[in-house]
Amino acid sequence: MLSFLLRRLVGIVLTLLGMTLIAFLLTHIVPGDPARAAAGPEANASTVERIREEMGLDEPLPTQYAVYMTHLFHGDLGRSIATRRPVLLDLAAKLPASIELALFSVLFWLPLGFAVGVYCAVRAGGWSDLLNRLASTAGIAMPVFWLALLVQLALGRALPIAGRIDVTLSVSRITGFYLIDSAVGGSGSALLSTLAHLLLPALTLSIVSVARIGRMTRSCVLEVLNQDYIRTARAKGLKERAVLIRHALRNALIPVTTVVGLQIGDLIAYMFLVETVFAWPGIGRYGVNAIVNLDYPAIIGTVLTTSIIYAFINLGVDILYVGINPRIRY
Repeated sequence: MLSFLLRRLVGIVLTLLGMTLIAFLLTHIVPGDPARAAAGPEANASTVERIREEMGLDEPLPTQYAVYMTHLFHGDLGRSIATRRPVLLDLAAKLPASIELALFSVLFWLPLGFAVGVYCAVRAGGWSDLLNRLASTAGIAMPVFWLALLVQLALGRALPIAGRIDVTLSVSRITGFYLIDSAVGGSGSALLSTLAHLLLPALTLSIVSVARIGRMTRSCVLEVLNQDYIRTARAKGLKERAVLIRHALRNALIPVTTVVGLQIGDLIAYMFLVETVFAWPGIGRYGVNAIVNLDYPAIIGTVLTTSIIYAFINLGVDILYVGINPRIRY
C-alpha cells in the first residue's frame, strides 16, 4: 500500500505539472490582451505597454512560463489582474464556499441516489422502476445550467436565487464555512439565511447526481442479485433483507464507488455553471470571472486548485476500494 501511495503521489505531481503547462499555453493562445484589460478601455498605448512590461508579457513565452513556475515552487500563484490581490488569498477566500456547497449537495444525492437505485433493483420491472429510469435519463440529459434556470423559475419565489447570505446579515469569519461560523457565533438568523441560500444550488447539483448514482446502483445491484451465490443464499433460507445487505450490496459497492468518486469530481465542473447562475461566491464563479477578464494568474491558479482536488478524490476512491473489498491489494 505504501509503495502504491508513493507512486500515485508522484503521478499526481507530474499530472499537476502538466496541467500548469496546458493551462499556461491555453491562456496565452486565447485571443485578447490582458494588459489592455488591466489598463481599461480608455488607457493610451504607452500605459498599456507599461503594464505589459510590469506583468512580464513582453517576454518570450518559455521565459514567462519559467518565471511562473519559479514563483509557483515558492508558493506564489501570482497576483490577480482583476482583484489586484494574490491569487492564493483569493482562492483561500473562495474555496470554503465551494466546498460547503459541494458537501451540502452530497448529503442530498449520495444517500438518496443509493436508496433509489437499490429500491428499483429490488422491484425491477415495476412501475417505480420504469419511472426511475425515465427520470434518471431526463436528469442525466439535462444541461446543468438549464436545470439551474428551471430550479430558479420553479422555486425562486420561495427561496433565494443568488448569493450566499442575506446582504443585511454578516458572519464573523472563523473557518470560512458559513454554516459552521454562524452556528459557532450563535447567529440563528445567519444560519437560517445560509441554509436558505444553499438549498437551490445544492438541489440543482443533486438532481443530476441522483440520476447517475441511482441508475448505476440499480444496474450493479440487479446484476449481483442474478448471481448464483445469491440464489444459494436464498435457497438456504436467508431472509431477503439479509441476502440484500450481507451478500448483494457489498459486492455491488465497488463499481458504484467508482461512479460516486467520478461524480464528486464532476461537481467541480458543475460548480463553474451553478455558481455563475446562482451568483455563488465560490471558486467556480471566480474562475469564470477570471476567464472573462483574461486574468492569467487567476485562471491558472483555479485550474491548479481544481486539479489537485480531483486528483486526491481519485486517490481516496482507490484507497476506499481496500475497505470495501479486502481481496484488493496494491
